[in-house]
Amino acid sequence: MIPIVTPDEMGAIDKTAPEPVEELIARAGGAVARVALEMLGGTYGRRIVVLAGKGNNGNDGRAAARRLRSRGVRVTMVDPMAAPDPLPIADLVIDAAFGTGFRGSFGAPDAGGAPVLAVDIPSGVNGLTGEATDRVLTADRTVTFAALKPGLLLAEGPDFAGEVEVVDIGLDVSSARAHLLTKADARAWLPRRDRATHKWRSAVCVVGGSPGLEGAASLTARAALRAGAGYVRWSAPGGVPLVAKPLEAVAVDLPAHGWSDVVLADVDRFRAVTVGNGLGTDERTRTDVAELIGRSEIPVVVDADAITLLGEEAAAVTKATTVLTPHDSEFARLTGAAPSPDRVRSVRDAAAALGSVVLLKGPATIVASPGGDVLVSTSGDARLATLGTGDVLAGVIAALCAGGLDPFRSAATGAFLHGWAAALGWRRGFVAGDLLELLPAALDDLVPDRVET
Repeated sequence: MIPIVTPDEMGAIDKTAPEPVEELIARAGGAVARVALEMLGGTYGRRIVVLAGKGNNGNDGRAAARRLRSRGVRVTMVDPMAAPDPLPIADLVIDAAFGTGFRGSFGAPDAGGAPVLAVDIPSGVNGLTGEATDRVLTADRTVTFAALKPGLLLAEGPDFAGEVEVVDIGLDVSSARAHLLTKADARAWLPRRDRATHKWRSAVCVVGGSPGLEGAASLTARAALRAGAGYVRWSAPGGVPLVAKPLEAVAVDLPAHGWSDVVLADVDRFRAVTVGNGLGTDERTRTDVAELIGRSEIPVVVDADAITLLGEEAAAVTKATTVLTPHDSEFARLTGAAPSPDRVRSVRDAAAALGSVVLLKGPATIVASPGGDVLVSTSGDARLATLGTGDVLAGVIAALCAGGLDPFRSAATGAFLHGWAAALGWRRGFVAGDLLELLPAALDDLVPDRVET
């Protein structure tokens, strides 16, 4: 996992470092100079413009400039507050104007077509939220120190940061409570199945798919199967239409209302439950949803219509084994307010208030535990911005829970796998059903040795 710290947290880490600040600046400058040389492809006749502000970010740029000059690179130092527009002709621009401490407004000058290397974060991008001013120098690469900053992952930040490299300069970031999930983490956490396993050891119950809304629950059921569930039961209020039922799933018809007792009667045979996909928002269903979540002793993935039905009353029934998977509008229904620009804090606060795992969907999917730990997945892209992909995600998370992974890591790993599968698909014309066919390929890619001996 790659640590993520806020600008304020990074400031506190800087202050407790045993090394003098001059040593840290020298290390940071060395890292910037190394990447600059990689981007230049040599030193002979090369020209660099360094935008260097007054703070430590500017000091990092000045330290890099000294190293580059010693290698024969022609360096022009420019005060960002008095920069010509466009900048002098150069082979590379180093943006060390403001860094994560940026506040207010900044009209970045035109780089004149030169590639840009940002120091810590592109100047003009908020290090906490990723929000950007009207004019930011779009970086081809960004070197950031010790840990990722939220602004590199959220809002417009990724659009301006280019390729991001985290460089270790000797700072202790072990106190970080937020981390970016990597492929290695997903590989390590995905449940393995031993040779003696059987279908009930990873069984999932899907509750949803009321008449006219069957497609959503069908996607969830099929996703659970594709993500490793050994047995899937689709329990549908009002009945499961055979035309929508996956061949490999078992169908159980439920009464349109008052069905919670039926599901709970043998829910302990399963290892995870999903509720809400295609359930409908008839107010009479609210009690059933609350009963299922509150009385179930196994993980329950709560999505879509179930979130809408519970709204701000969710806290009365949710618990540590509950996984709530809202998008922004559903998040507002749960908490009474849309996520703030500081999305990490919003999700962390919601998880604490609800006493459950909360997964906020988005380009950066943020997952928080009730205790305040946060995992972020950025494996997905715009291919997931289509109807039904959230229903697939619910099934994937349930399958991972059923495989024995705890709800917090199931939610984060499910988001990573979900995005990884999408990345294997077409860039245009991609639909949620395509994910179902790509999930096994993504699993094989992540875990080639799927069976324990």
